[in-house]
Amino acid sequence: MTKATLLALMAVMAMVLALPAMVLAQAPPRPAVFGGSATLDGVTATDGTTVTATIDGVVAATTTVCGATCDQTAGNYAFSIAQPPGLSYAGKEITFRVGTGTVAQKATWTADGGDILNLNAVTGPPPATATPVSPPTPVVGPAGPAGLAGVAGASGVPGPAGTKGDKGDAGAKGDAGAAGTAGVAGSDGADGAAGASGPAGASGPAGSAGSAGSAGAAGEAATGGGGGGMMSIIALIIAVVALVAAGGGIVMGGRR
Repeated sequence: MTKATLLALMAVMAMVLALPAMVLAQAPPRPAVFGGSATLDGVTATDGTTVTATIDGVVAATTTVCGATCDQTAGNYAFSIAQPPGLSYAGKEITFRVGTGTVAQKATWTADGGDILNLNAVTGPPPATATPVSPPTPVVGPAGPAGLAGVAGASGVPGPAGTKGDKGDAGAKGDAGAAGTAGVAGSDGADGAAGASGPAGASGPAGSAGSAGSAGAAGEAATGGGGGGMMSIIALIIAVVALVAAGGGIVMGGRR
């Protein structure tokens, strides 16, 4: 057998041995299987009621309640939830619905997993959590004899007082308080002293002429004696005029 033939035979044997491992590596994971009873609003679900399993908001599997028609207990359901190609359901939460009712019970998908899960659905708002299961009542045995009281220990010596701590930082300034009520008004003060006189103002404009006064009363007519006085004055005037005229003539005659 030549060397080339031996190498070709070894290569074929290696491929034959690796083929089962390749086939197993490409095989999809086994589905998760769930089953149990189903109720809707506290009543056993009738045969034919749809039971839905949802993962990531997408329906992953559906089945129907099958009791008497399947020779099973009334209200039972069962289905398998397979992982589709290209997706991974590992560790993801599964939510369920029974008909139009929402189920509080939830499960987690695992390959080749599953469980017996009794679904209790309600058509109103979904309950916050599943109905809690009461823990088993613990079995209490007979009480044992009371133990002897222990001897009190001696009082310890008090330790030295610790050093005084540093003064803490001042607190933040508080908010301003509300304004107080207004006080009572005070009494009036005394009058101040009179101020000095100011300078005289400028003269005002001349006033307009007043209206003429009324005429006085006529005087009384002169008596006879009064008339003589007037005539004497007139005669005196005439005499003065004559004297002046005569004097002028004497001067003028002397010049001749």
